[in-house]
Amino acid sequence: MFSVQFIKYYFQCFESVVVKGNIDNMPCMQAFISKGLGLAIVAGSSLVKFPQVLKIMFGGSAVGISFLSVFLELLAITCSGVYSFASGFPFSAYGESVFLAFQTALIGILVLWYSSGKLISLLFIILYSVAVYLALDPALVPISILWYGQAANIPMILLGKFIQIRANFSNGHTGQLSAITCFLLALGAIARIFTSIQETGDQLVILTYICSSAVNSIIALQVLWYWNADATQKKKEA
Repeated sequence: MFSVQFIKYYFQCFESVVVKGNIDNMPCMQAFISKGLGLAIVAGSSLVKFPQVLKIMFGGSAVGISFLSVFLELLAITCSGVYSFASGFPFSAYGESVFLAFQTALIGILVLWYSSGKLISLLFIILYSVAVYLALDPALVPISILWYGQAANIPMILLGKFIQIRANFSNGHTGQLSAITCFLLALGAIARIFTSIQETGDQLVILTYICSSAVNSIIALQVLWYWNADATQKKKEA
């Protein structure tokens, strides 16, 4: 029902703004901007973490990357995506969760691969895949339960990111963290606050992105702060 009303509303806005040229229709203009921004975020998310993946693979190391931080981030992304899907939100409002979950899981596999071995990394991805499959079944996991998973996103995101922030501070450098990935994640989370207000109206989802944008921005600032330290670290490793 939500999807039909959603499509009808955008069709009316298209007719008002594009066909009739009524650019003073601010609600429709905001809706178009939100939709375009949401689709841009989804498209950008398909590659946002690949710089991080490639940096680990070509570097042959996951030094400086906390697996617990990656794991908590993966849980948060997955819970958010499953909750949004079950709530019937438009794909443009949460589609990046699909791509980010895949890429974050891949980072988790690589971190375990270089730190704990191939068997542990294989076991990790099997257990994660089974958990996602079960969570998508409404008969097993009703939306009332998924709401608690979405609510748990906030402490998981904060805890996971603060673990990485503390690791960066303790190490005095950001190690194998990709600057491109960190900046894009921060910008994407900030943009998602606006699109969530426009497309979902879900206060819990909006609060989640506010928290996510704050901690992702801190990590992005750490990348800038430790830029010279990272260069020195690379020379030592070489």
